[in-house]
Amino acid sequence: MDSSLQPPTTNGHSETPPAEPTAPFFDPEIFRSYLLALLPPVIGALSSDLERIFDTDFDERVSRFSGEGGDVLYVVKAKDEVEDDSEQTFHYQLTQHLTYHPSHVLTLALIKRSATLDPTTPLATQLHFLNLFGGEETPYESLHAVVSCGVKPWFDAFVGARGGGKDGGDTKMGIPMTKKKFAELELSLLHLQQNVEIPETHLTIHPIIQRAVEQAQAAGTRPNLSYIPTKTLNDSTFLNSLHAQVNSWIKSIQAVTKLTRDVASGTASQEINFWLSLERALEGIEAQLRSDEVTMVMDCLRNAKRFHATVSFIADTGLKDATDLVHKYNQLMKDFPLNELLSATDLDKIQESLILIFSHINRKLRLSPYPIRRALPLVEAISRDFNDQLLRILTSHRLPYTPYDTFDRLLSQTTSIFRTWDDQIKEFYNVARDVTRKRSERFIPIKVVPAHAKLQERTRYLRDWRKQHEQLAIMTGPTKGLGSVGMEVGGMDMEEEVKEAYEVVKRIDVLDVSVEGTEIWVAAENAYNERVSRVENQIIARLRDRLGTARNANEMFRVFSKFNALFVRPKIRGAIQEYQTQLIDSVKEDIKHLHDKFKTQYRYSEAYHMSQMRDLPPIAGAIIWARQIERQLLTYMKRVEDVLGKGWELYAEGQKLQSESSAFRKKLDTRPVYEAWLHDINRRNMGVDGRLFEIVRLRGGGFQLAVNFDPQIITLFKEVRNLLWLGFQVPHAITNMAKDAKRVYPHAVSLMETVRTYGQTLDLVENNRGIEWLVAEYRNESQRMISKGVNIRWDHFVNQYDTGRFVSSADGRDNRHIQFVREFASVVSVLQDKTNSVIDLYKDILRAVDDLATCSYTSEAFSELLGKIQAAIDRLNLEGYANLDHWVAELDKRIEVILLQRLTQIIQAWCTEFDRTDDDSRRDTVRENKRRGDKRMKEEKFMESHMTIKPFVHEIRIQNQVIFLDPPIEHARAAWIKQLHDWIGVVCRLRRIQSSRYEIGLQMQGAITTETTYTSLLTHFSDDTLRRPFALIETKVQQLREYVAKWFQFQSLWDLEAEYVFNRLGDSLAHWQQLLTEIKKARATFDTSETQKSFGVCAIDYEQVQARVNAKYDAWQRDILSRFGVKLGNAMKEMHASILKARNDLEHQSIEGLVGGSRRF
Repeated sequence: MDSSLQPPTTNGHSETPPAEPTAPFFDPEIFRSYLLALLPPVIGALSSDLERIFDTDFDERVSRFSGEGGDVLYVVKAKDEVEDDSEQTFHYQLTQHLTYHPSHVLTLALIKRSATLDPTTPLATQLHFLNLFGGEETPYESLHAVVSCGVKPWFDAFVGARGGGKDGGDTKMGIPMTKKKFAELELSLLHLQQNVEIPETHLTIHPIIQRAVEQAQAAGTRPNLSYIPTKTLNDSTFLNSLHAQVNSWIKSIQAVTKLTRDVASGTASQEINFWLSLERALEGIEAQLRSDEVTMVMDCLRNAKRFHATVSFIADTGLKDATDLVHKYNQLMKDFPLNELLSATDLDKIQESLILIFSHINRKLRLSPYPIRRALPLVEAISRDFNDQLLRILTSHRLPYTPYDTFDRLLSQTTSIFRTWDDQIKEFYNVARDVTRKRSERFIPIKVVPAHAKLQERTRYLRDWRKQHEQLAIMTGPTKGLGSVGMEVGGMDMEEEVKEAYEVVKRIDVLDVSVEGTEIWVAAENAYNERVSRVENQIIARLRDRLGTARNANEMFRVFSKFNALFVRPKIRGAIQEYQTQLIDSVKEDIKHLHDKFKTQYRYSEAYHMSQMRDLPPIAGAIIWARQIERQLLTYMKRVEDVLGKGWELYAEGQKLQSESSAFRKKLDTRPVYEAWLHDINRRNMGVDGRLFEIVRLRGGGFQLAVNFDPQIITLFKEVRNLLWLGFQVPHAITNMAKDAKRVYPHAVSLMETVRTYGQTLDLVENNRGIEWLVAEYRNESQRMISKGVNIRWDHFVNQYDTGRFVSSADGRDNRHIQFVREFASVVSVLQDKTNSVIDLYKDILRAVDDLATCSYTSEAFSELLGKIQAAIDRLNLEGYANLDHWVAELDKRIEVILLQRLTQIIQAWCTEFDRTDDDSRRDTVRENKRRGDKRMKEEKFMESHMTIKPFVHEIRIQNQVIFLDPPIEHARAAWIKQLHDWIGVVCRLRRIQSSRYEIGLQMQGAITTETTYTSLLTHFSDDTLRRPFALIETKVQQLREYVAKWFQFQSLWDLEAEYVFNRLGDSLAHWQQLLTEIKKARATFDTSETQKSFGVCAIDYEQVQARVNAKYDAWQRDILSRFGVKLGNAMKEMHASILKARNDLEHQSIEGLVGGSRRF
């Protein structure tokens, strides 16, 4: 590599920073070739004439232009100075700085599209070029053409292609403002070229006078005649020249002061600019006349006694009069808002500008002496500008191509604009006539021929025509009535036919109102009508078919409503005239129904009840009802007019129908109803006064609290409100009365609702006996508020301002009467809430208390229910109910009564259970209870399985020849008493309900004295209920004792000695026989197959001692029997011996002895 191309280095490091990528080098020859190809056809230059451009600085200029910083390059074509008869030649130069000179015929601006020029891309895609024409004329025409025909349309086309304005995005981007600025720029350039040139007046000054003034100014003094030599002052030649100058001044000033223009020609802006420019020119002349030079000239002439030149100078020029006149005229011309019209970019701006323009004219014409004869042509010129501007905006929308909604919106706006013009021009006429009369000017007809009249007529006709076409297109479309029949009727596609007919109109300018444009429009419309008439014939045929098959008038009207859009077309309207009589008869029937509805009267109609539901007062409701009937009547009339066309009432039948409907409408006049109501209100003495509350005597006896507020007052203000809405003029006194009622109404309604709530709450308390103590505090508070409100009067509410809306109640400035209403409502609301809450809790408590009488007899069931009751009481305590201690004490007594009943029942059940003799008898009792359907069946079942007395078994045992009972009878007594205590303890050990569980102090002080269980219930039995179980126990113990005593008697079998017994019995056989009998009886105690004796809840087991006693008994019985046998044998022997002896003695006695006397044995 060539070392000369390397950058110099120092110590191995480059002295220059690393090379950045640079733009590619642009060859000037490319630009030279481009200019040689471009300039000859564009600026009409010869190639030989262009050589001057390619001078030595050409490459440098091109380099600067192609790089960054050079945005534009100008090619200037200038005229050479030549003799008059010589041929005109031109020279050309290339520059980056633009200047203007009359010799510059044309300037071509070459503008870069990017920062630098790329040599690899054709220059045609990198450069704009723009022709700027010059010469001796002003450049306004060229600039106006560039803006109006180039820049602005290109911008509008771009915005239109983006669909600007649809989503509001363009508004945010400032596009409407840009459009307005373009329009203002275009308008300004147009004004510049339309201005009438006012000749500039320059007063020539004599050189001597000029030198004298300069000398005085240099000396710093005021110029005077001393600076002019005396000889010169008396020199006639000098004075004559001054006099001649003054005369020339007069002529040149008169050229301006007498300048005028024909207002009928040109535009309104030219008229306005003429007077404004004239005023500026006159001000310039006045400034020159006040200069030192002119003053010195006049002084020289006055010094020379040439007064005829100085005295009439101002008068001869007419400057003063002209200045005054122009100044007065410009009161109208200054700030004239014509630019608002000329720069309007949409229809809304045009409408606003018309209002501004005519407001300005009407206001200023009364102040300015601007002649009416000039004002009328000025308004006509404004009409021309208005017509041009409106035409320009409408044309830009391409009306035939726009959708119908947009088309209708645009032409509706246009119609509104024309209506605005008509309204404003009427006002202008009135002002013009008034001004003419005040000025005593010569009468001229006040009339303006608007230039937009033809356009107005064309837009109106076009709107109606497009509406008819759109209706026809819709009705022949695929989704409407004719589409369901089939488009191909008679071999013709109606939808396509209508579209093709419209295409004819699309191709012309529909807003061209010139003679040629009108002819084109008429021809296009005829072609359209020719094609559409065939479609109409098909529609008429189908319409007749449908009307022919209609069964009644309603179906006819349905057909008419479906095809109503087509009835504006004369041909179709003519086809349905034959149905006129039927429709009139149908409408007559409908009107008859309206008559019947009206004759039933409002109070007995359904509307009356609906009005009450919607809070409509009677009079306003009746008026609305009558108006609805009237509206329905008008609807029927309109329906006939829609179908049969205007003028239907001219027919005989139609005329009769019209007269009947008119008579009915007179009956529907609501004015008499309103006046009767007005008379009634004026007759009554209605006012908002008196006390706040009143006491009302009830029919059934007793008294009731009520609000002393007449409901008619409420109805009054509602009537006034609705009547005002309905458009009636309510007198001021009644309106004030209604306002007073309206001001008091919220408080009255609040009080009524509060009193009603208070009464309902007291009824609730009355119906729920038992909660009076709990809500007594809140009830007392409500009664305190009532006693406070008894002394308040309604006048206090009427005569005070509602300051609560503006001043917070925290400031203490809230009205105390309003505060009372709020406090009363708050207190009663608290009473209601507390009452409802306590009722719910009280019902839960009562339910739990009732369940205590029927729940299972277990401590868990009782504890659960008492826990619910205690939880409810705790909630009452937390919520702060009053008299809770007393109320809970009463509730506790009620619970005690129920628990006492349960105790009585359980004791009776215990006694029954204890007193049973065996299981069978108990089961029979349960079965009997089931058959009776006893309500305590569930409890009995529970007792069957759980609450039973476990029977005890006592065993009679013998040990060491001693008979004893194990366990002793006292053990059974103790167990039975313990079981009884357990049954009773289920209730007695329950925790009592307490009212002060949340009161720490009460707990600590009363913990010792307060009974926490229901043990004291045992002292409340009035009869011997509690004694009976103990008596049963003692009875049962006694039975056991008696039975066991029999067994204990057998102890004597071991304790007694046989000889002792024998000795005790002695020889008495009767004693022996009694003993044997008793022994036989006593054997029944142990000589059985059973081994125990049952006593129901207790059994005696004697199996162990039975055999031993039996054996011992047998031994004793044998001994006693054997001894008794011996005793008996001896006794028998003795008796036998006695009997035998007696027999012997008897046998030895004689019969005689027997007869003779008695014998004793």
